[in-house]
Order: sequence, then C-alpha cells, then structure tokens
Amino acid sequence: MRKNAAVVLISALLPVILGTSIVAREAGKNAGSQKPQIATFAGGCFWCMEPPFDKLEGVISTTSGYTGGHKKNPTYEEVSSGVTGHAESLRVAYDPAKISYQKLLEVFWHNIDPTTPNRQFCDRGSQYRSAIFYHNEEQKLLALESKKAVEKLFKEPIVTEILPAPEFYVAEDYHQDFYKKNPIRYKSYRFGCGRDQRLKQLWGESPQSLAGSKSP
Repeated sequence: MRKNAAVVLISALLPVILGTSIVAREAGKNAGSQKPQIATFAGGCFWCMEPPFDKLEGVISTTSGYTGGHKKNPTYEEVSSGVTGHAESLRVAYDPAKISYQKLLEVFWHNIDPTTPNRQFCDRGSQYRSAIFYHNEEQKLLALESKKAVEKLFKEPIVTEILPAPEFYVAEDYHQDFYKKNPIRYKSYRFGCGRDQRLKQLWGESPQSLAGSKSP
C-alpha cells in the first residue's frame, strides 16, 4: 500500500514539477528582455522631427500626431488654426535595451530651438511650441535633468515645457513619413523655414552631448 501511495503521489506531483521547471527556464530566458517604451516630443513641424529619430538604432517607429490640447480627434486644419490647444508632436516607440531615453532627449534638444515660446523656426503659434511629454516618473526626472543641462548652455530662458503625456491623436496618413513620400517638397519646406541654419547657430556643426562629450 505504501509503495502504491508513493507512486500515486509522484504521478500527481510530476506535472507540477515539470511545469515549475519550464516556467523557471522561460523566466531565465526572458530576464534580460524589456518591453518597448514610448517617448513623446513636440518640436514644431512633425515632418522635420521624424528623420532624426528614424535613423537611430533602437527606435522601432515614429508617429506624427497631436497632443497637449482639449479637442478630441482633431484634424490637421483644426490644429493648424491654433484653437485646439494641441501641439504637433511625435510619438517614438523604442527598445530600451538598445537606446536610452537620455539619448532620445539629447536628439530632441539638438533638433529644436528651446528659446522661442510658441514658435519653432518659421512656424508660429502654440501648435508649434516645444515640449517633452513624459510617460512615467523616471522620464520626468530625466527630462528635468536634461533641461537643467540645456539651461547652462544658453543665456536665454529655456521655454520648452515638461508635462505629463495626455492622449495622443495620430495625424492623417499623408503626414506620416512625409519626408520619404514627398522628399522634394519636404526639403524645400525645411530649407525655406531656416531650420538647419538656426540649428547650426544654436548647436554648432557637431553638437556637444548634454553630458559634455561629443555626440556620436
């Protein structure tokens, strides 16, 4: 009887033992993996904000859209009128195992003029204000830290806002990857707006990293 009971007990526990072993093995396999994260920035015309992030290793995707306002599901025309409170923005999906949020912040700063309120280059209005929309407390602290570093580089006040990320509304399809779909129009607009000329004045040919070393 004792022998039969032992066999029954082992038979009952075997699936549990095997299941625990499989779970432990899978947990060990996934210990180093991280879920994709989201960063949201406003830097004026979203056409011009996509390219610098798209070329970064570790960035999964960029999406142009609108955020920071009060109008639900706004259209481009409504946002452009300046009455929705939204800013043209960029949502960046990235792999934190390949690129840090600090690096994304650095790229953001080096592609905007942080000294002009409600304006970026030739585009004027609150819809073109610069802002960092944080998704968690860590992003908030890193964004504030980066802003302090930028403030040390300029005599003018740094007006870029740092705010919690509200709902993000994806822009119309023709705005997505505009620089790829309409390269001639994009380059003409970018040059005419004086974006690169002003960025060179602000940050130089090879911008310094916010930590003090040359950006890679």
